[in-house]
Amino acid sequence: LVIVNRAGASGTIAAEYVRNAPPDGYTLLVAGGSESTSVGNHQKLPYDIRTDFTAIIQFNRQRTLLAVKGDAPYKTLKEFVTEVKANPGKYTYGSSGAGSLYHSALLVFTKSAGLDMKHVPYKGGAPALAALLGGHIDATALSPDEGKAMLDSGQVRALATFSDARYPALPDVPTLQEQGYDIYLENMKGLVGPKGMDPEIVAYLHDNFKKALETETFKTLADKANIELQYRDGPGFQKAMSDMYTAIGKAVQQ
Repeated sequence: LVIVNRAGASGTIAAEYVRNAPPDGYTLLVAGGSESTSVGNHQKLPYDIRTDFTAIIQFNRQRTLLAVKGDAPYKTLKEFVTEVKANPGKYTYGSSGAGSLYHSALLVFTKSAGLDMKHVPYKGGAPALAALLGGHIDATALSPDEGKAMLDSGQVRALATFSDARYPALPDVPTLQEQGYDIYLENMKGLVGPKGMDPEIVAYLHDNFKKALETETFKTLADKANIELQYRDGPGFQKAMSDMYTAIGKAVQQ
């Protein structure tokens, strides 16, 4: 494998590059994040993740947490919602950038909960977390890796996870679904290629990547890097991306 970093525009530059590549299986995209499920709902893109790619395999997931400052007066999601509803327009939430998955996750939640909050975009998750700690915003979305030190020290409190199940490393943090919100959004990672790939090539890539994922060597490396593995085959990965894209789209249109 040769890694080609085409950074910029929340991953959409890399996605467009792969979309325009020959469908021969030699050019693939690490997909499943903002470039796949979120950005296209906020601005016009030259591709559609639902129709312009061939999903091959998903190999990991990254949880998204709804977080507030550790000394905030609200200890639970219910208390947070009650406080924000009582003060429409007063509270703010920050994200890693306009159109990012974190922005969309919080947008979906606030629309679902009927909250009037102002969005404050930052250039990345770290600045948004710093703004939360500094009291400049009232809530943000973050990954467990980004916020681990702050969560462990009590400087940040997680009120919920956007996942469909609790995060084993934070077993006391309930999901939004457990708390009455039908929301499931995650930063997934997997491989897709251009549309029109030969099914035999897709099967070859899927089967060999899956074999690698199942080796103890890879599992050990993933564990050391705090990467939570999650396998889905191509159709399953495609459905997850499409479902998240649709859920975000409904919130944006409200």
